[in-house]
Amino acid sequence: MRMRNVPKFRKIPKGLKRGEPLRHQDHPRPTTRRQFIAQGFMAGGASVVLPSLAALLANPKIAHAQLAPDIATAVANCNITQGAGMIPFICFDLSGGANIAGSNVLVGGPKGQLDFLSVAGYSKLGLPGTMVPNSSTTNFIDSSLTLRYHSDSAQMRGIKTKFTNTAAMANVTGTIVPALSQNDTNTNPHNPMYGIWQAGAQGALLNLIGTDSSVSGGNSMAPPNMINVAAQPTTIDSGQDTAGLVSTGQLSTLLPNSNDVTNVLESMKRISDAKYGVVNSYTSAQAVANAKTVQACAYTKAAYLLNQYPNPGAVDPDDDTSIVSTSGSGSIFNMAEYQGNSDFQKTAAVMKLVIDGDAAAGTIELGGFDYHTGDRATGEMRDFGAGQCIGAVLQYAALKGKPVMIYVFSDGSLASDGTIDSSVGGRGKGVWTADNQNVAATYWLIYNPHGKATTAQSSIEASLQLGYFNPDGSQNTTSSPAGNNVPNLVQMVVLNYLALHSANDLARWPTLWPGPGGTGPNTVNTLGSGSALDSLVMYNPLSGLVNGRVPA
Repeated sequence: MRMRNVPKFRKIPKGLKRGEPLRHQDHPRPTTRRQFIAQGFMAGGASVVLPSLAALLANPKIAHAQLAPDIATAVANCNITQGAGMIPFICFDLSGGANIAGSNVLVGGPKGQLDFLSVAGYSKLGLPGTMVPNSSTTNFIDSSLTLRYHSDSAQMRGIKTKFTNTAAMANVTGTIVPALSQNDTNTNPHNPMYGIWQAGAQGALLNLIGTDSSVSGGNSMAPPNMINVAAQPTTIDSGQDTAGLVSTGQLSTLLPNSNDVTNVLESMKRISDAKYGVVNSYTSAQAVANAKTVQACAYTKAAYLLNQYPNPGAVDPDDDTSIVSTSGSGSIFNMAEYQGNSDFQKTAAVMKLVIDGDAAAGTIELGGFDYHTGDRATGEMRDFGAGQCIGAVLQYAALKGKPVMIYVFSDGSLASDGTIDSSVGGRGKGVWTADNQNVAATYWLIYNPHGKATTAQSSIEASLQLGYFNPDGSQNTTSSPAGNNVPNLVQMVVLNYLALHSANDLARWPTLWPGPGGTGPNTVNTLGSGSALDSLVMYNPLSGLVNGRVPA
């Protein structure tokens, strides 16, 4: 008797715990730092680069005085500012190749998110036939943030545990961008922070920050032609790092009168000026002038920062009860979860500096997203954790009454073969089987306390998705300039960031990166100008801005 072919059922392994390393039979033993982070064997770096006088300033004490007139003038001459008033920008770099499209943020065909894929297409994206969104029901669609997530999206479930301000949810929207990127590599030039800085974003204390000590501040690199070494991110991933930025240390221990600390730094600036007058006869006048400017501005900035930030607690998330408290009542995190989770600590450190305006933009690298471990439960846990961090940023922005743009990306993605993980953690969804760069996508969210961003397209539907998927669940690489070109994707992020400010800011796009010698065509912009950009700009300038800038 001929035996019919029957489907093979394999035992689904038990899901891994949060933070437990991922061990893959089809991956080599991790040897590089990037591989260790992607597979969850280690977290991001924890070093910090301090301002030039940090060696003098080690422990927190109060120092506050009125700046002397000559020092106040020097502040202006050294171009020391309180920031440029541009919209806070935070990236989440999910290291390892996380799922974004389908099981988390819904993705569709040419007509948008609700131009539904085939059942087989959704199966590839980890959704079984019983959880497929379709035109006859809204059971599997969550529009809480306007951008549509799957109703059982692990990221959305995580977001809602921390973003609890339901009124603020109505002021969020976003866009998913189908875009191919290579699996398991940090050579994808995904990180847009140098572009955000080039667009004009500045911080009061420092400009770019990231939780990794890499050139980009995260796992994925920045487009090489955008990198400016003068803007390389400072590494920040804990409250201790942030407090160290404005610490007054041993000076305030030696000088009991808090005014004396600022006075000493002002005097050091004046002594520096006099000293360079003496050495002028020993070297060229230009060299002396350059050295004098650098050192004098360093002393000036130190005095200015101590005047503006008299207490390190002003920038330390550990001391901010809206972020963390013992009970968690009225705060985003309770003390136990905060102290036991380094991802929460790094998220808190970056979001406080950026949303408060002390940094221009920040990257938060989260590791362990190479989660094709033969089950679904592990990936659900990792995505849930990422959602909690995203939700924390949205909640903090709402508490501070500040807008924020959040950008989420990963190096590649992964797909399912349709096998179901019926465990509690697996939630009856498709097992993540293998890496698959053809199902990759990124997305951004925009929160504005003064009202949801309005579409710059013919309809909101056209703003929620830029590019599209084919019915079989694969990304259509010709559906947008970013479809098969990660540098173009980064440019589209920066372009849309500019558009949120004003028409004048958007008009600056073609001139952001001057060509060789400062004139001619630049080496970055491949998107064009004028009407060529119309289909790529998703939203109008945010309401509530003053001349395109966030009010102080």
